[in-house]
Amino acid sequence: MQQIIADQIGYRINDRKRAVLCDKSSRQFVIKDANSKKEVFKGELQGPYQNKKAGEIDYIADFSEFTIPGRYVVGADGAKDSYPFIIGDDIYENLIGSMLRFFYLQRCGIELPEKHAGQFKHECCHDSPAYLYGTNETIDVRGGWHDAGDYGRYIVAAAVTVADLLIAYENNPLKFGKKLNISGSSSIVPDLLNEVRYELEWMLKMQNPKTGTVYHKVTCESFPDLPVLPEDEKETLVVCAPSITATADFAAVMAMATGFYMDYDELFAKRCVRASIKAYDAMKGMFMPGGFKNPKGIVTGEYGDTQDTDERYWAAAELFKLTGEKCYHDDIHRLLKKGIMHGYGWEDVGSFGNRAYLTTTKFHIDEELSGSIKAGIVSYGKMLMETAQNDSYAFSLLEYEWGSNMYVANNAYHMFDAYKLTGELPFLDNAKEQIHYLLGKNANAICFVTGFGSLSPEYPHHRPSIAAHTTMPGMLVGGPDEGYHDACVEEQAKDRPPAKVYVDHIDSYSTNEVAIYWNSAILLALSII
Repeated sequence: MQQIIADQIGYRINDRKRAVLCDKSSRQFVIKDANSKKEVFKGELQGPYQNKKAGEIDYIADFSEFTIPGRYVVGADGAKDSYPFIIGDDIYENLIGSMLRFFYLQRCGIELPEKHAGQFKHECCHDSPAYLYGTNETIDVRGGWHDAGDYGRYIVAAAVTVADLLIAYENNPLKFGKKLNISGSSSIVPDLLNEVRYELEWMLKMQNPKTGTVYHKVTCESFPDLPVLPEDEKETLVVCAPSITATADFAAVMAMATGFYMDYDELFAKRCVRASIKAYDAMKGMFMPGGFKNPKGIVTGEYGDTQDTDERYWAAAELFKLTGEKCYHDDIHRLLKKGIMHGYGWEDVGSFGNRAYLTTTKFHIDEELSGSIKAGIVSYGKMLMETAQNDSYAFSLLEYEWGSNMYVANNAYHMFDAYKLTGELPFLDNAKEQIHYLLGKNANAICFVTGFGSLSPEYPHHRPSIAAHTTMPGMLVGGPDEGYHDACVEEQAKDRPPAKVYVDHIDSYSTNEVAIYWNSAILLALSII
């Protein structure tokens, strides 16, 4: 018997509310109180809609007009009730808090005491000096967050994570400024800013003080086995050479961070400014055709990117917003000659640049250029919205790729950008549909955030969870990947349609790993509500 599929966390009172039923046997659906099973609302199913990517014929239950707060399920004759969900306006509070705490639990180079970390406590880790690749020289790069299910630390991933979190805080300081039970918590500085600063302090260590360039990453030569606690990875730490993308992203996010810390710690804020300008100047003299490549003997995450124009643009836009200097504005014009760029991911960061330029208020911006950027944002948002509207789960991608859940979350914010510029509600509705997809309204009927909903991942590719024999809550997993990028998913999901190429298994790093910039992406999306 088919199950009706809904967001397993819930729906805000006045938001659009939809659930999905495959292969209906009834023309009507009902909303029932989750406890008493009393019917409180009836509606007609819409459809049919062919969903080739999911291998389904789907029907939509739209209960947007039902606005009574409570805990409910969706039912229909011949179908299994949906998992229960809440209708209310504070439904995401616990989710946001848990997803923010994830960053503290990913801290590297420091002991996490049981008082703050509970089952995920660990001793000080990765605190030895790290060797610059190919030399006997060492530097101190302690700190920062473990990037994903492994213990590497990567500048390009760090930069977009920090940017996401700072924007989320700026959008919604009440929701994102909460106490998080982290060490070093302050009665003055919001916990999120304290946690982000921990990452920024590490990033500052990754800048070459002489040249201003920024090292791409620090890892061991290869990934540790499963399971390994952070303090048990004892192999030599290696710092890889600087890259343009790392240097540009660093310049961008240091400039961006300055305004957030000026009122709390002026010396730190000014340190960020100096580091940003130095990195930008160094970036201007760098030339790396083809981008960063792993050197011989290093097999950890490459984060390679053959195109660095968008990173340069983001850096120029943030420094112009901060300083108003003509040289940065000239660079923006030059970099946008071939067109407007988009992206909130680690590889494509153009949207961060767009946002920085359009939110510049202290200095004069070019109205023609800003008009082109706005038009580009709306056009991109329309493309994503049309894709979502043609999918019964409102999935906004043309394919299910590695890290698809990050792109879904990013697309939520792209559509929100278009909504802010136009005021057109369909953009906002479809932005929120991306959140519903991630929290359960998807072809796998799973809430992709660990520890939330009725069904969520129990076996993520995340070494601390594996070592603790319990799943860390509040982590967004990567989601379906029709490219079959690991042996586990190829073996267990080879006959499934693309939307269902997902496996809840510790060995499926392409569908069930976690990452700091996946968590930050959904948090950025959640900041719009």
